[in-house]
Amino acid sequence: MLLVAQPELGDAEKRALCETIDSGWITMGARVRRFEENFAARHGAADAVAVGSCTAALHLILAALDIGPGDEVVVPSLTFVATANSVLYVGATPVFADIAALDYPILSVAAVEARITPRTRAVILVHFAGRLADRAAWQDLAARHGIHLVEDAAHVIGIEGVGTYGAAAAFSFYGNKNMTTAEGGMILSRSPELLERTRRLRGHGMTSGTFERLNARTADYDVTMLGFNYRMDELRAAIGLVQLERLDAWNAKRRLLRDAYAAALARDCPKILMPFMDEGASAHHIMPVLLPKGLSRKAVSIFLREAGVQTTVHYPPVHHLSFYLDRFPGLSLPVTEEFCEREITLPLHPAMELADVTTVVTALARAVQLQGALT
Repeated sequence: MLLVAQPELGDAEKRALCETIDSGWITMGARVRRFEENFAARHGAADAVAVGSCTAALHLILAALDIGPGDEVVVPSLTFVATANSVLYVGATPVFADIAALDYPILSVAAVEARITPRTRAVILVHFAGRLADRAAWQDLAARHGIHLVEDAAHVIGIEGVGTYGAAAAFSFYGNKNMTTAEGGMILSRSPELLERTRRLRGHGMTSGTFERLNARTADYDVTMLGFNYRMDELRAAIGLVQLERLDAWNAKRRLLRDAYAAALARDCPKILMPFMDEGASAHHIMPVLLPKGLSRKAVSIFLREAGVQTTVHYPPVHHLSFYLDRFPGLSLPVTEEFCEREITLPLHPAMELADVTTVVTALARAVQLQGALT
């Protein structure tokens, strides 16, 4: 089965794990700190804060910005549910806005501006599929309305410019991301104060961690705020350090595969819509395409699976999930809804070869042809 996503893990990661275990220190320590420093340097930042997940990163950023009850945060519905959940975690209200277009499925600046009220404190901007949004347009919006920009950068690790839009950016190292630590996340910010606050918040609001107290030869610490247990451990940081070294090569391979998809789809599946056909910066995290109207996505997915090709969906619209549908009844986001109804995600990962792209597109073309004959 050709998988949608596949982590690249090998002997280097195994050695890093064994060395960490042999060191006798597996909770947050020197490797986590080195991973933070290397990740920050890779993205042109002064520092970073490693945490247990991208969800934790989003939560801590909003908490560090003192966003809470009575506040509103504008979010896309075309995202993983954690983006909206993080707003609820701090007691604020998520406000859903539509995407710009089917071929540019990123939050619409105009749609967001229409949702801004005196209670709006921030926008969480998702760089969907690895495509960087228009920084100047979003910074202009934030400046005019005096609100924070928070980047959900789960899809866009390693691309120049990410983490420079506003208050902070949250990254994911989940198993299907461009680099992985199995579970894990990172916070980038140009504000030393915000980074220090998130660093304190991730560890119960304590003034020092266990590793720091060991090196300081003192057991004293204080708790200065209500914090959380969102730390990263040494095992995950060890994997992350290895993965980070290979990120550029993997992202380049993703670009090569994406370009091959574009050519093959244009030739063999002209009725398939491929978003982001312009030349904007992207990490090419996933390969979303839109099926022609009226085709059964389920039938296409089953056909591809029987041909040995896995597919998935990115994403069901958050405002249609039961938990949110009950809270936001009657909400209409027509562009998001059409995108989510027609979208199917094809395999894209560095273990693939160009021949695999041909296999996928050939099977997709046949599935579309068969479905078209039935409709």
